[in-house]
Order: sequence, then structure tokens, then C-alpha cells
Amino acid sequence: MEPKELEQIAALMAVKLGEQVDGRVAAALAAWDATHGAGHFTPGGSDNGRKGPFANLGEQAIAVWRAYQPGNVADPRLAEVVQRAPTGMSEGVGGEGGFLLQTDIASGLIERTYNQGQILRLVQRFPIGANSNGMKFLAVDEDTRAAGHRWGGVRGYWIAEAGTKQASFPKFREIDLRLRKWAGLAYATDELLADAVALTGILTRGFQQEMTFMVEDAVINGGGGGQPLGVLASPCLVTVAIEIGQAAATIVAQNILKMWARCYGPSRANAVWLINQDIEPQLYGMEMPVGTGGVPIYMPPTGLAGAPYATLMGRPVIPCEYCQTLGTAGDIILADLSQYLMIDKGGMEGASSIHVRFVNDETAFRFVYRVDGQPAWNLPLAPLYGPGNTQGPFVTLAARP
Repeated sequence: MEPKELEQIAALMAVKLGEQVDGRVAAALAAWDATHGAGHFTPGGSDNGRKGPFANLGEQAIAVWRAYQPGNVADPRLAEVVQRAPTGMSEGVGGEGGFLLQTDIASGLIERTYNQGQILRLVQRFPIGANSNGMKFLAVDEDTRAAGHRWGGVRGYWIAEAGTKQASFPKFREIDLRLRKWAGLAYATDELLADAVALTGILTRGFQQEMTFMVEDAVINGGGGGQPLGVLASPCLVTVAIEIGQAAATIVAQNILKMWARCYGPSRANAVWLINQDIEPQLYGMEMPVGTGGVPIYMPPTGLAGAPYATLMGRPVIPCEYCQTLGTAGDIILADLSQYLMIDKGGMEGASSIHVRFVNDETAFRFVYRVDGQPAWNLPLAPLYGPGNTQGPFVTLAARP
């Protein structure tokens, strides 16, 4: 065939495939091959100089067709989406479906997530590079400030002139974080795909907020294993006992004072109060006894007519839907989230396929985010004086059933 005829056929295919890929187009291609045979394109006939994603499905399909003609060079844009693959059909092998996938759908999602998430903005986040699925941290193995245990074993002495010195050394432990997988899946009809603005808004907003919710909830409540280890399940959590005779489902001023006293001193500058909104009436009603009466702790001098301070002990009070309901351990948490370590694989990945629900005129969209995290502390810290009152960066109040 002449080059001009090839261009006309390619243009027609692009229009048809871009509008709707159906059985008639597939049958037409099969009939053309049966009549004329394969191999009508010459080496270098593909768009080898083009960069970026394909303009439409038709252009992508033609590139796949050209790549499998004898003697042709595959379009480099196809190679960009090929990854290592497991046994069987997968996106990792071009001929088994990989050429038909592009991964630029969810660009920008993770950045928006970290800008909006109250919890994720406060943790220590470490992106993981290529060819790695985790990160190891070295931490000081210290759980008491008693002599001979600071820095895990460093010991100094007051000695007389010419006195004998004794050797000591620090002790370390390893924090091993391995990426866990969060995934989401959505189907979009051809009618919805025709409106790109609506599709982008629905998928971006929906999966962004769902991923943010689940990852932040794991930071607070995660049990480890297949998900991050949360603050409330961590062995470094400090739990303050309730007051003698304290009524069920209440929070009193002494609870707040004792939680503050158990927060590790250097962590106080970064600490925030995370609360379930169910406990706000308790905060407004708290008072400090003075003589035969009392003064409000959380209310401004103008009472309900003025704006609440939204701080306790000078630190912000943040309503958090991941905190437990009133009366349950975890309904109020004093947390220094800079002591929470999180790793991720550089952001949320997106991919789409027209084949999963082809007969239903639907495209499948897949979103994957790989992440792990846990507190940097493994145990609370026992102070040198008063070792029974341990301290830590995460403090909560015991249950008041």
C-alpha cells in the first residue's frame, strides 16, 4: 500500500476507536489482515519521537498494532508503562495487556492528600525510592533514665583524681517499615467518560478523601500487620488512670492535668490534643476548684458569647473523627505526631483498562497507594525520679464506661 493510503486507514481507525471500541472494528481489522496479510508497516514507521501519554485510545491501539508487525520498532510510549509482571496475564508484559495501560490518571492526588489531611501533615514522612520496598531506622534503645540506661547503656561517673574509669556504650534498636498496599477500584461508563471534567472531579475527590481517611485512621487506630501500626495499639502509649469516683463518660480537670504531666517534656512543644467531638460539652463544663466554687478552664471570660480558646495547656485542640467516642479509651489523645514515622512509595498510582468490563461499555480505574508507619518509640520512658509515672509522646485517658 502507498503511505497516503496507510495514513487514511490509520486516521479512520483513530476516530472509530477513540469514539467507541466495539466488535465491528475488531472484525474489520481481522478481515483486513485475512485479505492483505500482516506486515504493511516498515521499520521506524511508528511515532518513535513522540513523548507523553497517547492523545486517545485510537492512537494507542494503532501503536500496539504497529509494535507487533514484523520488523517494526515499538513506540517508546508503550515501553514507559511496562513493568515487571507475575506469572500469567498482567500489565507488566506489553503483549499481555501492559501496552494498553497508562499511569498518568491520578497525578497530583497524593500532594492534595497531604495538604488536606490534619494527621498526615504532622507525621514524619519519608518517600521510598526505586528498587526498594521498605526502610530501616536506627533508634536509641532507651526506656528508662536510670543510671546506666540512658542512651541504652551510656554511663558516666564522678571520680576522684587518678580514679579508675569504667567503659560503657550506647545500645540501639532497629525500626523496620515495609510498604503495605491500599487499593481502590472504580468503574466508569462510556457516557461518564465523555465528560472529562465530571470524571476527574468524581474520581479525584472520592479516592483522595477515602485514602486520606483510611491512612489517617490507621495512624491512630491501626493494628499493624497488613496496615500501619497506630498510636492506640502501640506499646509506647501512656494511659492515664481515671479519678477515684469519677462518673462514667466524663472528663474532669484532673484528667487533663495528669495527661499533661505524663507527656514527655521535649514533646510538649509539638503536641496537639486530638478529641472526638462528643467530648466537647465535657470540656466546656470543666472547672478548677477555687475555695467553695470554681472557675471554668476551657471557656473564655465572656462565656458562651465569646469564641472558645480551642487550646488546652497552650496546645491546639483538634476535633478528630478517628478518636473514639466519649467514655472510651482514645476519646482524647495528647500526641506529638512528629514521633510517628511514615514511609510511602512516592504517591498514589493510577491505571485504567477498557477490557475488564468491555461488554458493559465501562472502563475500570485502579488506584494503589503503598505506605507503612509506626511510632518511633517502642516503650514509654521511665524518669529517673518517680519511675512509676512513665512518660511518652502519646498519652490517652483510660476508659470510663
